Amino acid sequence: MLAREIYKTAWETLVRDKGLILMAGPRQVGKTTFARMLLRRHTNGLYFNWDISSHRNRLVSDPFFFEEDVVRKDESVPLVVFDELHKYREWKNYLKGLSDRFGREYRFLVTGSGRLEMFQTAGDSLAGRYALFHMWPLTLTELSPGRRDMGSFLSDPLLVERMAPELRERWMTIMEFSGFPEPFLAGGKDQWRRWSRTHSRQLVREDIRDLTAIRDLESLQLLYESLLPPRVGSPLSVNELSRIMRVAHNTVKQWLLVLEKFYLIFRIRPWHRRISRAVVKEPKFYYFNLPLVRDAAARFENAVALELLRAVNLWNDLGWGDFTLHYLRDRNKREVDFLIAQEDEPVLLVEAKLADRTPASALRRFQEQLGVPAVQLVHEADPDEGFRLFSGGENRILVVPAWQWLAQLP
Repeated sequence: MLAREIYKTAWETLVRDKGLILMAGPRQVGKTTFARMLLRRHTNGLYFNWDISSHRNRLVSDPFFFEEDVVRKDESVPLVVFDELHKYREWKNYLKGLSDRFGREYRFLVTGSGRLEMFQTAGDSLAGRYALFHMWPLTLTELSPGRRDMGSFLSDPLLVERMAPELRERWMTIMEFSGFPEPFLAGGKDQWRRWSRTHSRQLVREDIRDLTAIRDLESLQLLYESLLPPRVGSPLSVNELSRIMRVAHNTVKQWLLVLEKFYLIFRIRPWHRRISRAVVKEPKFYYFNLPLVRDAAARFENAVALELLRAVNLWNDLGWGDFTLHYLRDRNKREVDFLIAQEDEPVLLVEAKLADRTPASALRRFQEQLGVPAVQLVHEADPDEGFRLFSGGENRILVVPAWQWLAQLP
């Protein structure tokens, strides 16, 4: 069984301050399994799932049913898990009532998909009543015993120690079958194909159909399965997709937002401060289900993007700072794949290369403009290959096998 230790840490940190915790993330990433694991660690607990008709009827007939149904074995604070509660039309008001009335007597964990993310932007009355953290597909850091602490990483993000060779095999498994637990543990292409087909069909044909006003689901599925994968790693032109699909510009924008809200894709926006002639509008999109991206270089870049996304979001969830993930590109098409910023200030440049062990010219150029450390991650590196540190004045560029550096991200 997967321990998911980094998410245990997030839960234990957040529950000290809030009685209502929301856990968001892609479908089938392990949220329900994790919630049940937490329940096993509580003497007093209760599991609720909106998709189970008897559970649903119990809540509708008696909103505070858990007062009766939790069998108290001692005086410890009970944990009540609500799974798929976002499918209840009044879920926001319901949780507000729970927080106000029972926030000191119970702990509530609410798990769900992208619908929970709407709390952050809706400006509703739940603001300040909950803490949110994210669960992502398995990343290399989660499978590694060598994570660095945050203070050490920020003081020198280029510090790296040689990691055990078996981590490279885990990295290759993520690349081939994704970090979703079921196909990752199965480790077979046939199993991934069956899982992937069910995963995308359920999201598009069930969740998105039931929870949005979109009716042209075939076009949405075409966008997700066929049109976006070849464009991974490149700034995305909505106008181009609009012409190809023969639909309005705003319709494509809406579809992309829905795919994002339901954790099928995620976007990274360009960084433009202190960069002359920088691209400022067109985002890049990436997939959570990595094998859908067939091009080797694009899939590697996507895998790095997902590792960095997990890190940045966890740092934010735990209150370690206000971190954001970006890319760099100017009008001369010079580009660096990723930039991590803290409090709107650049911290680190990250370039992903299949095999090139010489620092990219664009990486050098943008580093000179921003004056921050840079790392070039190489995918096709021998298991015993080490690191090289290039220095130019105060600037440093680390060239390193990707799995070695990623395994140590906080």
